[in-house]
Amino acid sequence: MKFRLGCELAYKVVAETVFIFNVEVALLQRHSDLVDQLIFNPNVERRSYTVPDLKNRYTQVVAPVGIFSLSYTAEVDLNIYRADPETVHEMQVRDLPLDILPYLLPSRFVPSDELAKYAMREFAGFPNGHIRVSMICGWIYQNIEYRPGSSDSETTATEALIQRAGVCRDFAHLGIAFCRALGIPARFVTCYAYGLSPSDFHAVFEAYLDGRWWLFDGTRQAALDGLVRIGIGRDAAEVAFATAFGVMTPGPIKISIERADGQIQAGPRTTDAISTEELAPNAGAD
Repeated sequence: MKFRLGCELAYKVVAETVFIFNVEVALLQRHSDLVDQLIFNPNVERRSYTVPDLKNRYTQVVAPVGIFSLSYTAEVDLNIYRADPETVHEMQVRDLPLDILPYLLPSRFVPSDELAKYAMREFAGFPNGHIRVSMICGWIYQNIEYRPGSSDSETTATEALIQRAGVCRDFAHLGIAFCRALGIPARFVTCYAYGLSPSDFHAVFEAYLDGRWWLFDGTRQAALDGLVRIGIGRDAAEVAFATAFGVMTPGPIKISIERADGQIQAGPRTTDAISTEELAPNAGAD
C-alpha cells in the first residue's frame, strides 16, 4: 500500500537552540521505494544518524534566533506481514532472544513493576498469545478515556491508569506496562497513521510473540495496516519527534498522510495480526 505523507513544524527561537528531530520514515525493508525530503528554513547544517538495528533516523541542527521551520515529505510503499491472531502465541521468557530482554524491564514512563499485581489480577486469565494482548487493548479502550490535554510529556503509565484518561502516548505506555508485567516483551512505536482524525503523530506499541514484533493500538483510532513507522524505543523518552536544548516556543504542527494511489476512503479495519518487522527467523516465511 503506497502512502504520501509529511509534517511541518515551526518554532520561535529566542536563543540559539539545538534540535534533535525524529520525523523521518524508518529505513525498513518493508518501507520500500521510499523517496523523501527534509527541508529546514533557514537552511542550516545538519548531522544525521540511523540506529543500526531499529532503523530510527535522527537529525541534529542548530537553529539561529528567529522563526525556524521544518518540512518533511515522503512517499513510501508499506509492505505488511499478516497472520491469523489465533496462530500467534506467547514465548517463555527463557526462550526469548537475549536482545529482546530489555523490553521486559521497567523504563522511565513504563514502571511495569508498579503495575505487576494489577496486571496479573486483570489479565492473567486471558487466553494466551496475540488474543491476550488484543484483549488488553480492548480493556484499555473501554476503561481509559481518550482526553486531549489530560496528560503531558512527563505522565507515566501508572499515572494514566490512576486518572483513567490520556492520549495515544499514554494508551501505548499502558499496553506496554501490562505486557511487560505479564512477561511479554513490548516497546513503543511512533508513526504516521492513515485514517487518524484529526491527523497527528500517533503512538502505538508492539509486543513480541512467536519470534516477531506485532502491532497493537489501544486507542483504536487508526488501522494497523496503515501505520508507517517513524521510531521505536522502550518508551516515549527515546523517540520524541523533537527534542530541544535552548530557548524556543513551539508553533503549530501539521501532519498529513494519504493513499498515493488516489483512494480517499479507508477500508474496513483489519482483524489480522499485523507486523512490519524485517526479519523473523522464528515466525516462518512471509
